[in-house]
Amino acid sequence: MIDSVPSPRIAPAGSREERVALLEALRSAFDGLDTEYPLANGGTARRTYLDSAASTLRCTVADDIVRRALRHYANTHSQLHFGARIMTHLYHQAHEIVGNFVDASDDYTVVFGGSGVTAGLNRMARVLAERRPERDVVITTLMEHHANDLPHRKHVGNVVHVPLEKDPDGDAGRVDVAALRRAIDEHADRLNYVAVTAASNVTGVINPVHEIARMAHDAGALCVVDAAQSAAHLPLSVQGNEPAEALDVLCMSGHKIYAPGSPGVTVARKALFEGLEPQEVGGGIVDRVETDHYEITDALPEREEAGTPNLPGALRLAATLQLLGRIGMDVVEDDERQLTQYALEKLEALDGLTLYGSHRLEVADRIGVITFNLDALPHGLVAAALNDHFGIAVRNACFCAQPFVRDLLGRTGGDGAPADQCGPETQPGMVRVSFGLYNTTDDVDAVVDALADLTARPTEYRTRYRPARDGSGDWVHREFEHPPEASFSLTEAVDGWLDEA
Repeated sequence: MIDSVPSPRIAPAGSREERVALLEALRSAFDGLDTEYPLANGGTARRTYLDSAASTLRCTVADDIVRRALRHYANTHSQLHFGARIMTHLYHQAHEIVGNFVDASDDYTVVFGGSGVTAGLNRMARVLAERRPERDVVITTLMEHHANDLPHRKHVGNVVHVPLEKDPDGDAGRVDVAALRRAIDEHADRLNYVAVTAASNVTGVINPVHEIARMAHDAGALCVVDAAQSAAHLPLSVQGNEPAEALDVLCMSGHKIYAPGSPGVTVARKALFEGLEPQEVGGGIVDRVETDHYEITDALPEREEAGTPNLPGALRLAATLQLLGRIGMDVVEDDERQLTQYALEKLEALDGLTLYGSHRLEVADRIGVITFNLDALPHGLVAAALNDHFGIAVRNACFCAQPFVRDLLGRTGGDGAPADQCGPETQPGMVRVSFGLYNTTDDVDAVVDALADLTARPTEYRTRYRPARDGSGDWVHREFEHPPEASFSLTEAVDGWLDEA
């Protein structure tokens, strides 16, 4: 778990036993759980969705709530007709719910924008570079998603990547805190902020973000946390246990918190925006506009949310967070930990399967993200075969964390490798299964049984596939195909309505 004890600003809905029952009731309330696809053997199967680290399925409870709210739909920034007044109120309430979900006090603001943490991290990199131009160094870790690495390189300048600890088994764990401290001390006079993920999207390992915040603050730096991967899985407070541990910036992605179609959201100290022109300008952020000048409002978050907001998305995210908060993220975390433990034990028992990262929960805390490779088959073929033959959706390759994945695979420094060393057989990558609230031990059993079949018959599966011709490391079935338009077409759906109208 994260190294703080959040103060629940969203009141739990009853006793722990009652909230566990509510979580069980929620498991089936997600779009797409009953979706069926054809299989290579000629049959069909309900899909098993194990790709929640990329995007979660959408919560139908929140969808229904938003549909009811949208009966009042109108634009915000007005109070003089019912719809505008109601939607403005609901949009303000959405900000409040997000702040409550992460235990934010009144000196923080909540800003919606973009489609995930990428927008928020780019925004805050620009803001902090402008606010502290003399501090042109950012420290981050080897395990970061590209979204928590590239924005700092582009907007601040110098990025230092700190290595990870090794657990007693020699596997990659959390950030190496001692190495981080040395890096902070070395760059203290130029260090703008430390940017760290709360949980890795490759290994699921959790970082001590509040300890890191204290270390950064001791050096006069700030702490920026990417919570894209962790927000849906465990309790997280921006406050920490004392002021020195408070996070300065926290970014989340709605599409990873059971609310696809929602914007990204940034929770940040208000003081970071003071005296700076907003990164984006337009309608809604000004008090007065003349032909030769304009005056930016001091109000937050309004000054940072130019234009018409994504109201349906913001309300969907807020409704989902309120629902999770009422059930309790402590319940969510415990439930996922049990499922993750079950999965790790099952996968570790398979011959010819290599797990990556620290995979003993008594050694390193982690969320339900598990990566592995089969000795006998390339990662792209494994992912394709799981889909085509078993209806199991997983992700493969580098998960937008190329330096970390290559390091785990022992492929560091391979950027300049000849093309014949980066073909489908050797293209660096892994297979990832990742859990959401809707997953159960039945899903784990399904993927473990499928992997056991792959490892038992690797030659047979290999003959069924050929490498994709784009050099991606993907593999495609030689005979079976299911083109996307066979499942759904926007143009056909429109024409179908027109025919029936």
